[in-house]
Amino acid sequence: MARSVTTQRKALNTAIAWTIGLLIFFPILWTIITSFKTEAQAISDPPVFLFFNWTTENYTTVMERSNYGRFLWNSIFIAGGSTILGIIIAVPAAWSMAFVPSKRTKDILLWMLSTKMLPAVGVLYPIYLLFIKMGLLDSVVGLTFVLMLINLPIIVWMLYTYFREIPGEILEAARMDGATLKSEILYVLTPMAIPGIASTLLLNFILAWNEAFWTLNLTAAKAAPLTAFIASYSSPEGLFYAKLSAASTMAIAPILILGWFSQKQLVRGLTFGAVK
Repeated sequence: MARSVTTQRKALNTAIAWTIGLLIFFPILWTIITSFKTEAQAISDPPVFLFFNWTTENYTTVMERSNYGRFLWNSIFIAGGSTILGIIIAVPAAWSMAFVPSKRTKDILLWMLSTKMLPAVGVLYPIYLLFIKMGLLDSVVGLTFVLMLINLPIIVWMLYTYFREIPGEILEAARMDGATLKSEILYVLTPMAIPGIASTLLLNFILAWNEAFWTLNLTAAKAAPLTAFIASYSSPEGLFYAKLSAASTMAIAPILILGWFSQKQLVRGLTFGAVK
């Protein structure tokens, strides 16, 4: 009897999980399907789901109209650069907070996290003026630094959480063996926290890749990433839903593929230290 109840409960949990997963994935699936429709089919009422004449015309038009490769490269450079730069800064910061805490460590962590609650539009004007003065407007370097700074609190928090799960005695033993601070971080701490660092890299790469507010306000043409590429298909004349869906699919495809192949590493890192 107990086994029957347990089986039913597992089946119910599985059904709920699949339902939630499908609901979350459905907008992405609908975008992909719409990208293969004509503009008339894309706005038809009632909407058509699978039974229509599939076409790749939208992708051809998007490729002919826009330099997709340039937008893709900008996204890779900005997301990758901001994530790597953030990790370089966050590892020593998280190390000091995890293993050499002060009375104000928790206050500093909370203050850093509170900056994520600040509306981005509230600091847009001073950053915009600063970028003009420094000649960083519409540059991949400037946008890389901005995205690094806005995601830095998350990177520090995640690494701090992972580092807290590493026994401090291991680092003390390394010091007794003559390890310098640099060696301790690079050759002792970092290898032990690889799952956490990897998941932090992946998560923040995704956040930087999907960032739209700063990319649309601080870029024009030269440094525009894929988020600006998508926005270019919204015009005063209206939305071209099929072409917009094709552009969106081309923008999210690289990050979906990356997430698919790295899902095990991401889950492993996010659960790092959860089970003793």
